[in-house]
Amino acid sequence: MINKLIAKIQKMNAPIVVGLDPMMKFVPDHIRKAAFSEYGETLEGAAEAVWQYNKGIVDAIYDLVPAVKPQIAMYEQFGIPGLIAFKKTIDYCKEKDLVVIGDIKRGDIGSTSEAYAVGHLGQVYLGSGSYYGFDEDFATVNPYLGSDGVKPFLKVCAQEKKGIFVLVKTSNPSSGELQDRLVKDGDTQKPLYEIVGGMVDAWAREYMPGQGNYSYVGAVVGATYPEQGKILREVMPKSFILVPGYGAQGGKGADLVHFFDKDGLGAIVNSSRGIIAAYQQEQYARFGGECYADASRAAVLAMREDIGTALGRL
Repeated sequence: MINKLIAKIQKMNAPIVVGLDPMMKFVPDHIRKAAFSEYGETLEGAAEAVWQYNKGIVDAIYDLVPAVKPQIAMYEQFGIPGLIAFKKTIDYCKEKDLVVIGDIKRGDIGSTSEAYAVGHLGQVYLGSGSYYGFDEDFATVNPYLGSDGVKPFLKVCAQEKKGIFVLVKTSNPSSGELQDRLVKDGDTQKPLYEIVGGMVDAWAREYMPGQGNYSYVGAVVGATYPEQGKILREVMPKSFILVPGYGAQGGKGADLVHFFDKDGLGAIVNSSRGIIAAYQQEQYARFGGECYADASRAAVLAMREDIGTALGRL
């Protein structure tokens, strides 16, 4: 799957992933009204609104970007109907040949991580048959329970030829409270994120596809920390880097150059509300709520130009 992601990035000249992180305040009035008129102001109504909202965005951008990243919490808040919308979104995106990164940030003791890995990336075996659960192509993984929480995902990735992105240096402002702390590593001290990056590099080298330069094991490094990104690009040469924090969180194309390798590969940049709620921004307000998906398409084109200019591609 990592090679498919790279091939699509190269074909589209777009190292971009769109975060499908719906909130009701992003969903235009006409979609909410239609959903609530059919299902009432219920969890089912909210889930239907989210699904229709997602579908409109996907229809508008699937030919421009290689991947999407639905954040499961935005669906879980609506309970079981929300999870059904999450699954419908995944299936629809795969019908459009988009690579799906499940932003689930899971990581627990071994048996629990195994269940998470099977549910999101693998197959559950029932009697003589096997069934995929959510069936994403990649998942985000929290490594802070140690290798016990990561190895079950590695096993499933090897079986299914899928991938993970391990949280190393996240984009949120308080990430440094833990991730920047200096930790003894042999005779020296290193920030914790660099030690985690070293662990990711070891896993990455163990789980390489049959061809290509990048592993099934990637890393999450926030666009809001470009200097750390430069360091971690060197620490993890075999890991593709998922870069959140572009746009709404302050990251710009010029900040991202060091996340990429010398060939302009090695990273994929995420934008969520900067794209899916673009119509609420001043520069795209002309589209209005009725044409929210067209605003999202315009935002993708602007992001692609920004990153392409920074990488010297345009």
